[in-house]
Formats: sequence, C-alpha cells, structure tokens
Amino acid sequence: MRRALLTLLSFAALLLVALPAGAAENRCGWYVNPTPGNWYLSDRDGDWWMRSQGGMEAEGFDNAPDFDAKQYVKLQPNGYGYGCACLSVDTDKAEMNITRIYSGSILPLSRCRNDKALKKPG
Repeated sequence: MRRALLTLLSFAALLLVALPAGAAENRCGWYVNPTPGNWYLSDRDGDWWMRSQGGMEAEGFDNAPDFDAKQYVKLQPNGYGYGCACLSVDTDKAEMNITRIYSGSILPLSRCRNDKALKKPG
C-alpha cells in the first residue's frame, strides 16, 4: 500500500513538472486588419490587439493565419478588411492585448455573422 502511494505521488509530481506554465486561450471572432500594420481580434470580450503600426506586436505574429479570399470582407479599395477566425493565444487582459500567437485558422464568415455576442466590425 505504501509503495503504491509513493509511486502515485511520484507520478503526480512528474506530471506537474511536465505541464506548461500557462495554457493558451482559444479565442474566436472577427479577425480584423483595418489599416496598414494594425490587426486585432474582436470577440465577445472586446477587441484584442495583436499588432499596431509603430507599436506592439504579439510574439509569434507570423503564426496568425492568412485571410481566405472567399471568407473575406474588403473595407477599402486598398484591400484592408476582415474575416472570421479562431486563434490560440496568450493575452494581457488588463491591456486587452494578445501577447503571443501559437496558431490560428480562418472560419466561414457565417460563423461570426451568426454569433450574436459579436459586434460587426468596420
């Protein structure tokens, strides 16, 4: 009995050491590029900035997905606009910033259009 308990405790300690310090959040919403160098994700909690021209840029910004031409709304003739996406990220909730992007995927526009918790971008 004692040996089994020690084995179990050792295994539990090993699992705790192997776990990452923080778990990434999965955030889904409007994926917006309104002007050059500016990017944010607008979800039910608000606008999460991931890049601002001349300012901050989330670590791993290159991991953000490229827009899908079929699932994209153009706001201006120069090509800026928005789509719908889910991103795996770390955030700074106090500043409403995405601090790190692990991965992401583009979703159909209908997913965001049908989510009543999201405000329409643009």
